[in-house]
This record gives sequence, structure tokens and C-alpha cells, in this order.
Amino acid sequence: MTINGALADILDRGAAASESQQLLATLADHGVFVPVQANGSVMFLRNSEDGSPLLPGYVSEACCAERLPEAAGAVHCDALRLLDISQQTGVGVLALHSATNWASVPLPLLSQTLRERGQQAGGQQLKLTWSTHPVAVALRDALARRIRDFPAVRTVWVSHARRMDTGFEYLMLHMAVDEPLPSASAHRLTETLLGGEVVLGEGSPQVAMLALNTTTHAATLAELERMGLDTVRSDPATGRVEVVSQEFDAPQQ
Repeated sequence: MTINGALADILDRGAAASESQQLLATLADHGVFVPVQANGSVMFLRNSEDGSPLLPGYVSEACCAERLPEAAGAVHCDALRLLDISQQTGVGVLALHSATNWASVPLPLLSQTLRERGQQAGGQQLKLTWSTHPVAVALRDALARRIRDFPAVRTVWVSHARRMDTGFEYLMLHMAVDEPLPSASAHRLTETLLGGEVVLGEGSPQVAMLALNTTTHAATLAELERMGLDTVRSDPATGRVEVVSQEFDAPQQ
């Protein structure tokens, strides 16, 4: 990818505020180019109003070279890499630049968007495997406790995800829902899990979520069923919750 054209269009038109959801979506899907110094370390900018640090992102390498000529170069960063930089440095605001305009984006909003959309950005491929990480186990157990509170969520798969293009690794929640997408129920369940049910400490893997409709995405859901992932199923009609895991000798209730 050489340019995030959709992001450039939004910024050039000065529509970052009025089209904030579209901006976040294209940022999550296609990422931006981040300037680096000669030693490969990320360059940061300063907010002209209060002097606070900003993580700069440009719609293309050419845009970065033109608007920040002192940079030694630019590297493409997807949404997870941007959040990783934020976590490592404590910088919480992304300054997005196109050829003619710019806008600031609080990185927690990108994190929220990523949880809502999942990391399916731009057709990027993931390798999903069963995870024994304590956070993955905690997510499975918390889902067993709370999934009944969200009747539209029928099944959740917990996995370790590895991006095939970048090697980036994180935990993934695929949620099968009986409601139109984007799924409000899947979003609320994820917020419930990460808002207190599961504690993410320093060094914990990041968690992404992708909601899938039980009818529209039936083929994908069938594929997930065959992967041997930790699975939590809920039957609203009976109130029964089933947990399936390689950790157990048999399905648990």
C-alpha cells in the first residue's frame, strides 16, 4: 500500500469531524505512515497549544516527505502497531496529515473502533490458534459468566491471532450474533469484559473483536467451528451456556 486514499480524501475535504466514524474506519482498515529518524526510532510532534506530544501519521510516504522533510523516512503502521507505540510511549493522540490538512485523533477511539470492527483490515490474513494465555482463559471464563446478559450473542470463539503480513500477535474474539451489523450487543459485551471482568495489565496482549452475523457469515462461522478454539455458546431459549475447550475432557456447562 502506498497511500491511504480514503483517509486523504476525508482530511483534504476538512471532514474529519463530520465524518469521524468513516475516518476511524479507514484508519483501522489501512493504517498510516509514521515518520522515523535515521536510527529507526519514531519521530513525535508537539501540540502547539500545550506542548504535549503527538504521534504523527501521514497518508503516504510522499506526504510525510513533503510535510516533514526532517524525517529520515516513514514506515507503514497498521492500527495495532499504532496502539502498540502508544502503549509503549504513553502518547495518546494521533496527528493525521494529508497533503493539505490535518486532524487529531485520540488513540483510545482507534482502540474502540478496532474492538468493534476486529482486525479484518484490508483483507489482511490472520492465523488463529488455540491460546492458553491467562488473559485468553480469563476471557473464556468471563464470557461463560456474562454471555447470557447479551441474548443476541450466540457464540464466541477466543483465539490467539497472528498477522501473516507483519507477525503482530494479539487475542481475538469472534462473536456470532443474531442482529444486524455493526452489533451493539457484541460491542457492549466486549466493553463489559474489558471494563472489569478481565484485567489487562502491563504487558498483556491486546484484544480485538469481530462480530459476524449468523446468517450472512455462516461459512466463516463454520470454519471457526473447525479450528479447535475455546468456544462459548449460549442458548437464550433454555438459558444454557456451553464451554468447549481443549483444556477440558468434555464440553462444560
